Amino acid sequence: MRVMSAGDGYKYLLRTVAASDGDRSLSTPLTRYYNADGTPPGRWLGAGVATLGGARISVGDQVSEAQLQLLVGMGRDPITGGPLGRAYPEYRSVAERIEARTGALDPSLGPVSRAEAVAAIETEEAKRGTRRAVAGFDFTFSIPKSASSLWAVADAGTQTLIADAHHAAVAEVVAFMEREVAATRTGATGRDGAVAQVDVAGLIATAFDHYDSRAGDPHLHTHVVISNKVQTILDGKWRSLDGRPMHAAVVALSELHEAVFADHLTRMLGVSWEARDMGRDRNPAWAITAVPEALVKEFSTRARHIDAETDRLIGLYVETHGRRPSPATIMKLRAQATLSTRPEKEVRSLADLTSSWRERAGRVLGADATSWARTVTANEEPLLLRADDMPLDVIASLGADVVAAVGDKRSTWHRWNLTAEAARQTMGYRFASTEDREAVVGLVVDAAEAASLRLTPPELASSPAAFRRPDGTSVFRPKHSALFSSEVLLAAEDRLLERARTTTAPSVPLTTVERITKRLDSKGRVLGDDQAAALTKIALSGRMVDVLVGPAGAGKTTAMSALRRAWEHEHGRGSVVGLAPSAVAAQVLADDLGIQTENTAKWLDTHDRTGETFRKGQLVIIDEASLAGTLSLDRITTLAAAAGAKVLLIGDHAQLQSVTAGGAFSLLVHDHDDAPELVDVHRFVNLWEKTASLALRHGRTDVIDTYAEHGRVIGGETEAMIDAAYTAWRSDTLAGRASVLVTDSNESVQALNNRARADLILDGTVNARREVELHDGTRAAAGDTVITRRNDRRLRAGRSWVRNGDRWTVTEVRDDGALTLRRVGRKWGASVVVPAEYAAEHLDLG
Repeated sequence: MRVMSAGDGYKYLLRTVAASDGDRSLSTPLTRYYNADGTPPGRWLGAGVATLGGARISVGDQVSEAQLQLLVGMGRDPITGGPLGRAYPEYRSVAERIEARTGALDPSLGPVSRAEAVAAIETEEAKRGTRRAVAGFDFTFSIPKSASSLWAVADAGTQTLIADAHHAAVAEVVAFMEREVAATRTGATGRDGAVAQVDVAGLIATAFDHYDSRAGDPHLHTHVVISNKVQTILDGKWRSLDGRPMHAAVVALSELHEAVFADHLTRMLGVSWEARDMGRDRNPAWAITAVPEALVKEFSTRARHIDAETDRLIGLYVETHGRRPSPATIMKLRAQATLSTRPEKEVRSLADLTSSWRERAGRVLGADATSWARTVTANEEPLLLRADDMPLDVIASLGADVVAAVGDKRSTWHRWNLTAEAARQTMGYRFASTEDREAVVGLVVDAAEAASLRLTPPELASSPAAFRRPDGTSVFRPKHSALFSSEVLLAAEDRLLERARTTTAPSVPLTTVERITKRLDSKGRVLGDDQAAALTKIALSGRMVDVLVGPAGAGKTTAMSALRRAWEHEHGRGSVVGLAPSAVAAQVLADDLGIQTENTAKWLDTHDRTGETFRKGQLVIIDEASLAGTLSLDRITTLAAAAGAKVLLIGDHAQLQSVTAGGAFSLLVHDHDDAPELVDVHRFVNLWEKTASLALRHGRTDVIDTYAEHGRVIGGETEAMIDAAYTAWRSDTLAGRASVLVTDSNESVQALNNRARADLILDGTVNARREVELHDGTRAAAGDTVITRRNDRRLRAGRSWVRNGDRWTVTEVRDDGALTLRRVGRKWGASVVVPAEYAAEHLDLG
């Protein structure tokens, strides 16, 4: 889902719509426009359509550009043009803001100073751009890749059935949204302070079908743009959608759509489904059993564009030079092809696309693709379940599984989290109708709620009938807003709090602390006031579990080095040990403090196998503690307390949190009235950055304006921003600066990696004459930077070993596919040979 702005934000939907009208005697929009270049026009969707234009449009009617402009662009009735409630708020344009700021300049400024001030204002305002009101929400409904692959090569009739299954699933999920998600806010205070969340008379949506991805692969998906304008059932007034449940329900809606579509396709074609392992860091994907992964892979890469362009460039070289290029030249021609084939969106007919897809699939399958598709869809009548077929004990068991899965990732959860997991847990079942599936998912969610611990208190006062929903709940509480947790997690939190309040742990005398804090370290530095105060609190507190809070760049390492010296002076050499949630963080801690370290999972595994544990008087430092799960912290602190050791948690509760059920670090920090905290940030050159970073850390969103004023925020279309970010990264790299690109998807990461690598090949940094293929289809060669993604203690690099997240430079590609790697930043030593199997499965370009 993405938010759509008012104005002309809707126009991207129309860029590929076919201009010709097609043969209306055919049965579906997809087949009607089969031979036309482009995609079918949009169609109206949602029960709210009946409230428009005096009922002159109906669900399924074609959407015109003029109608979209009125509804999405202006917030007006697409037929009559009348206002639907309040007009979208208008924000000042760039020119208006410039005029206001220049008008406020000091009149006494001279011509030169005034011209400089005006130029600076114009630059700043141009970078900020124009703010726009929210006009709607664009939900993209995609079918599984295996289904898109089957649809791509099937005959026209089967294509129609698959598209019908997709459209039916989309319509049913939109109807589910109308019942369970859609709402508006109203009340005496209005706007953001509205006190009641009330139901609406349906959603007003438009649906646009698209056939392919930007790379030209089959990718049947539908953009459903839901208007922000809704009519309130309570009083008939037009208001805006409450955006909170729209965002909260996205994952649950996605999982539900996939399951509903699978049901439809099985009922129509009898296909069966299986869960397929998608590799490291990815959830299993459900696929049609008879569609081979090789075909899915063929339709999931743009390598063929690069191959075709490489062949063309080689042909031109032969024509020009009269000979075939050398391997080194071919390598550079391929890099050129990589840069020149970043695909623009092509507008082609479905007939043309289908012909191309069938040809490609035929090469993979070794048979006629359309004939193969007929064998996939020729099945006996499938076994379908009714809701009544599911035994209650199975429902209860699924509910417990849902709680276990959600509780492994989150400390607290809402009904939408449970709904998403319940849809996943029931994906293996095929149901006779969507009503049956919804009923079973609802029962599983109810069972999961019953197995959870409800944190939201019950309503103590009943609302009048006018302010109750049909299910009896009060409009003064948002739908599905109850918060849940588990007794296991709360009990672990209670134990952690108790240890943090217990002051029987070992400590260090004040005289020792004062001597250490006043002494220069090995680099001639003395502790700052905040560092000395934090160290003193920790050393003297006697708390079994203590905390140290510090944002990035606040000098935690320097303070901890001093604490290690003070602790070892009192409790002996080796009395300070380190842990961290990841192997890389543990190694950083070891390098910074010169102590033995381990990652938390490995330490607990070793303890379980060997009984190895802490000893009396030790200080156990757990770095990056905000990333540690609550249950693992509970286990570690339990063992430390039993041994007579002290645990110090270091981190920042305002930064990233644990990928498992976490939040314990923040809980312990806020339980202290005076938790030790480092407040002076040393990392920034500019004073304004130091102040702004701390404000951003505390969630003060207005500080974004400060970044924008200093040219740190640049906005624009996605493709333009990717180009701008890449260009900036490339400039930094050429200048010898460290620079990081962050993007929103694995696909974008892969595209940027390929682009960067092509440039590095062309400038001679990477020698791609011998390459190995990595798990995501990218390649690595000598000179490439790669990241290892799996801990492997058997692979030694000097005194260390290969860790998940380590960055390396490839120095050699061996004949068997193994790679010789050297740690980034090292000119010699610290090398390791990783086997071909590891390289193929556990390396990413970095």
